Amino acid sequence: MQTNRRFFLRNGALAIAGTTAIPGFLVRSVMAETAATPGRRLVVIFQRGAADGLNVVVPYREKNYYAMRPGIAIPENQVLDLDGFFGLHPSLAAFKPLYDQGHLAIVHAAGSPDMSRSHFDAQDYMESGTPGLKSTEDGWLNRALQSEDLRHRQEHTAFRALALGSQVPRTLAGKIPAIALSNVNNFTVGAPNPNRNASPSPAASAFQAMYGDSGDSIFHATGEETFDAVKMLHDANPAQYKPGPGVEYPTSEFGNNMKQIAQLLKANLGVEAAFTDVSGWDTHQNQGGVNGQLADRLRDFSSSIAAFWRDLGDSAETVTLVTMSEFGRTARQNGTGGTDHGHANAMFVLGGSVKGGKVYGRWPGLANEQLNEGRDLAVTTDFRQVLGEAVSKTLGASNLELVFPGAGLRADRFLRLV
Repeated sequence: MQTNRRFFLRNGALAIAGTTAIPGFLVRSVMAETAATPGRRLVVIFQRGAADGLNVVVPYREKNYYAMRPGIAIPENQVLDLDGFFGLHPSLAAFKPLYDQGHLAIVHAAGSPDMSRSHFDAQDYMESGTPGLKSTEDGWLNRALQSEDLRHRQEHTAFRALALGSQVPRTLAGKIPAIALSNVNNFTVGAPNPNRNASPSPAASAFQAMYGDSGDSIFHATGEETFDAVKMLHDANPAQYKPGPGVEYPTSEFGNNMKQIAQLLKANLGVEAAFTDVSGWDTHQNQGGVNGQLADRLRDFSSSIAAFWRDLGDSAETVTLVTMSEFGRTARQNGTGGTDHGHANAMFVLGGSVKGGKVYGRWPGLANEQLNEGRDLAVTTDFRQVLGEAVSKTLGASNLELVFPGAGLRADRFLRLV
C-alpha cells in the first residue's frame, strides 16, 4: 500500500499501525516525533449483571460472612490470602501474582450512592457518571477525553476512543468520536474511490459516516488518510496476530476482546481509551462457591485480564485498567443457592503506575447492624472517586466537575492508588 510522507509526519500514531508494511527506519522516525509526549491509556471493563463482590474478594475474617452464606461461602483454607483479612476467590488465581508484584489494587465496598436495584438504571447511572440523574446525555469516559482536550490541545487519531462490541457503549457516548469493533479482523472501510469493491462492515460504515465529511483539522477533505490508517491495520494482518511469548488467552468472547484490545494498543494506533464488557454476573440461582457458575466466570475474567497484562510487555507501564459492576449482591444467600441485587462491590485497578498489593477503602463490616438496609454491604467509596483518580492520573483529565458533575471530587481526597 502506498502511504505518503505527509500522512506519516502529521499523523504519526496512525502511521505505525502495521509494522509489517512499513520500513523500520520510518517507524522509528515517527515514534521519535511522538515520543516527546508519551501517551497513557485507560482500559475500562464493565461486569454486567452485578458481580458478587463478597465472594470475589472474600472478607474471610468476618464471622458473619460464613453465617450468612452457609452454602456458597468460600472456605478459609481455600481463599487466596491477600492481607490477613481479605482473600481472593480461588478462581482468581491469575490475579494473585499481579497483586503480589504491586501491579493490582483492589477497592472494596465501592459503588454508587444511588440506591436503585434495577440493572438498567444502575448501569445507566454508572456509565453516565451521574447517579440518580437520567437526563445526562453523554458518558463519563467521553467527558474525560473532553477534559483532556481542555488541558492538552493536540491531534488525535480516529482510534482515540474505542469499544470492543457491536455498538458504542453509554460510557463513551458524547462529543468525542468513538468507534465500536466487534472483531478487528472483520473491520473494513469502504474506500472513497467508487471503482473499488470493498464492502464495509456496519462498524466501518459508521466510522466512514463519522469521519468521511469531517471538517476537523485531523481529518481533511474526504478523510482518505483516516481510511488509509484503517487499511494499514489490515496490512498488519490482524488475523495472524500472535500474543507475546507464553501468553495464552481464554477462547471465550471476553478473552478474545482482551486480546484484540492488546493488539490495538500494541499497534500504536493512538488509542487512549478502550472499553469492553463481560456479562454473566447475575447469579440469582445456583451461584456456587469454590466451584460453579461464579467460579467459572471469575476464572475466565481473571485469566483474560492477566493474559492481556502479560501480552502488553513493556508497554503495560503506560496502561491503567479499571473494572466496575453496577452493584453488588446481598450479603445473605437466598433460598435458591444464589444472591440477589445488593449494593457495594469490589473494583480492580491494574497498571504500571498503580500502587498495588493493597485493598483500599474503608471496610464497613458485615454485622447485621452494619448492613445497608439490613441486607447489603454498605458503600464507603463512591465509584467516581476511583474513576476520577484514574482519568486524572492516566488521561490528564483535571476538570473533574466536567467529568463527574455534582460529585464534588477533589484530588486531595483520592485514595492515591495511581
